[in-house]
Amino acid sequence: MSSVAIYLNFQGNTETAFNFYKSVFGTAFSAPIMRMGNLPPDPNGPKLSESDKNAVMHVALPIIGGTELMGTDMLESMGQKLIVGNNTTISLQLDSKEEADRLYKALSEGGSDKAPPHDEFWGYWGCCLDPFGIRWMFNVMNDSYSK
Repeated sequence: MSSVAIYLNFQGNTETAFNFYKSVFGTAFSAPIMRMGNLPPDPNGPKLSESDKNAVMHVALPIIGGTELMGTDMLESMGQKLIVGNNTTISLQLDSKEEADRLYKALSEGGSDKAPPHDEFWGYWGCCLDPFGIRWMFNVMNDSYSK
């Protein structure tokens, strides 16, 4: 079933922020925190330092009314820099690649900062900034990965 989440980017303090949100909402993480060091090796990618390996790749926390907060650490070593405009994303958890493609096409029209939906190790993923400056993420998860 499709759902919507709010995706938050942090510059190295995702775990601290999410432990705070966990205490505020009195809920538990949906799954164990995934670390950057858990990523499949990429021979063309940068080598991660030990501190980068411990950074948060993904965390999810249910809050109110079925809404989930999700988050990640942005890594300067990977060319990522946190700025207003890339720190909050509406993440659409979708049921099909076709639905992801349709929504991406509509929301990215006239927008910028586009990553067309494509296969990743966890599923089918894409992202864009719409013409109004709102960031959207599109995910169709593989059966082997949960939130």
